Amino acid sequence: MASLSDRLKKLTDSPKAQKAKAKAEEMARDPKNQEKVRGLLNKVNKKKK
Repeated sequence: MASLSDRLKKLTDSPKAQKAKAKAEEMARDPKNQEKVRGLLNKVNKKKK
């Protein structure tokens, strides 16, 4: 039986995971998405104070 780390490695090496990673990286480079994330972080940080 494969260990958990072996199974996770196999999962992350799959074509579907690679496609999802590429899409996430593309979305992270989008200035509109970056601004949304900054806004959410500012909102969360204001609530902490």
